[in-house]
Amino acid sequence: MTIHPRIAEVTRRIVARSADTRGLYLERLERAAATGPARAHLDCSNAAHATAGAGPDQAAIAAASAPNLGIVTAYNDMLSAHRPYEDYPAQIRDYARRAGATAQVAGGVPAMCDGVTQGRPGMELSLMSRDVIALSAGIAMSHDCFDAALWLGVCDKIVPGLVIAAASFGHVPAVFVPAGPMTSGLPNDEKAKIRQSFAAGEISRAELMAAEMASYHGPGTCTFYGTANTNQMLMELMGLHMPGAAFVNPGTPLRAALTEAAVARAAAITARGSEFTPAGHILSEKALVNGIVGLMATGGSTNLVLHLPAMARAAGIHLDIADFADLSEVVPLLARVYPNGLADVNHFHAAGGIAWLVRQLLDAGLLHEDVLTVAGHGLSAYASEPVLREGALSWEAVTGPSLNDRILRPVADPFQPSGGLVALEGNLGRGVMKVSSIPEDRHVIEAPVRVFDTQEAVKEAFRDGEFTEDVIVAVRFQGPRANGMPELHGLTPVLSVLQARGLRVALLTDGRMSGASGKVPAAIHLSPEAADGGPLARLRDGDRVRLDAVAGRLEVLEADFAARVPVKGDLAGNDFGTGRELFAGLRQRASAAGDGASVLW
Repeated sequence: MTIHPRIAEVTRRIVARSADTRGLYLERLERAAATGPARAHLDCSNAAHATAGAGPDQAAIAAASAPNLGIVTAYNDMLSAHRPYEDYPAQIRDYARRAGATAQVAGGVPAMCDGVTQGRPGMELSLMSRDVIALSAGIAMSHDCFDAALWLGVCDKIVPGLVIAAASFGHVPAVFVPAGPMTSGLPNDEKAKIRQSFAAGEISRAELMAAEMASYHGPGTCTFYGTANTNQMLMELMGLHMPGAAFVNPGTPLRAALTEAAVARAAAITARGSEFTPAGHILSEKALVNGIVGLMATGGSTNLVLHLPAMARAAGIHLDIADFADLSEVVPLLARVYPNGLADVNHFHAAGGIAWLVRQLLDAGLLHEDVLTVAGHGLSAYASEPVLREGALSWEAVTGPSLNDRILRPVADPFQPSGGLVALEGNLGRGVMKVSSIPEDRHVIEAPVRVFDTQEAVKEAFRDGEFTEDVIVAVRFQGPRANGMPELHGLTPVLSVLQARGLRVALLTDGRMSGASGKVPAAIHLSPEAADGGPLARLRDGDRVRLDAVAGRLEVLEADFAARVPVKGDLAGNDFGTGRELFAGLRQRASAAGDGASVLW
């Protein structure tokens, strides 16, 4: 199938925009690769330190006679998504030996959970943890002893941080190894209703806790289609997973077989063999476009609008918000997974999952097939699903219709003709809005604004009964330089209650919302942020604001708006507690949201 003209056009302009930086990146990659496996050049003392703890693999590693795989892991046993990784290092060492290789844990990276820190001071470290993860992984890989790397991570900032590090070591082949989603628990829509009932004071905290425990009940990724599961989709469409690996549950024979296949593949694509596949070659302009297409086709998390530019930058590629918006216009919405529908990711996987989705998008010319992946040349391998037949792993092409057209639909009959994201621009700056889960009659909201500097102040106004008319709630000083750009997902139940009462409401912020933000219109990632004197800092209570996702406009309808002097926010409360003092210097150098809100560049 010929590539869609818009896909080709956006790809061409990304290539042109990135020509200089991508060229320099690839030159550095080739120079690093040309030196060969660095372990072979270690002197005796260096090699002894590198192998002293390797047990039965010590001689093989020291002799540099076989591929040595570095493991970078986000394991901890507090977070369900990363709990399965506890046993992976031992398993991977065994799998590596079977493949004629060795493996060592190069290092660990932090993995924090937005579900734990949501609405709390720790959330102000969340986004910046992505860059800390990249730095930590860089330290792990700096020993320069590995022929390929296995990257173990799942959730919100962890995968983007690991990708940034993998791109920085782009001459080293990289295979991302997922852990899979937990089995389905309490349906996500029931959980959301219970949260709204609690916010409205209709049920007790004990009832709320029982529902939450029934939702998040075991090892594996949360089952809604938030940032964590959007990451897993991206790793497949960008060719960094083994095909079909994303949504296989932990602790199953198929999960173990896919992990073994990932290890064997990592050993096969090193510079020692004939299939050398550096990570930096996989992370191409076409791969990133494929990732954005997958984001739009599935209605994925808005957090990836921050993460993808940061990931791209590490590979010398520059993305712009306009790239996301222009691709969204031509990519139909093919999936409805909570909060964009009632299904969870296990239901999505059972209906056909990523393999069926990739087949549809390839046949419609909406994905670049001619890309390099860890599975080889061509994205078509990802239109097949893994199966175990008598204990042997193989891949079978996905054919036929979706097994549930309430969850997955073909390009010819999509849920919506365009994707799930709109770029917004106007006298309030630039931002984005996820529209895939928003009813069409709420794509345009015009109402007076109420201005707040904290999300707790919004909740207090709600408890005091102050919201009785249509309103746009503006929460400012939530950007990366102000307080690390926390998610404001804790406002979703409050705003949902107001919407359920018949009010037309929307959120306006220079902060973030998670991939589980629900059905309330939210203009987010506004830039320049208020702490930089951005337009939000000139907003006043009562100003008439128009949020128009159809036209892509975000305007304050007040004649004197441009002439106002921006207010200064009181940011002193963000400086201390829960480790925030350690990040003060980083906040000061954070880039704008449109550039990935990164402290690395």
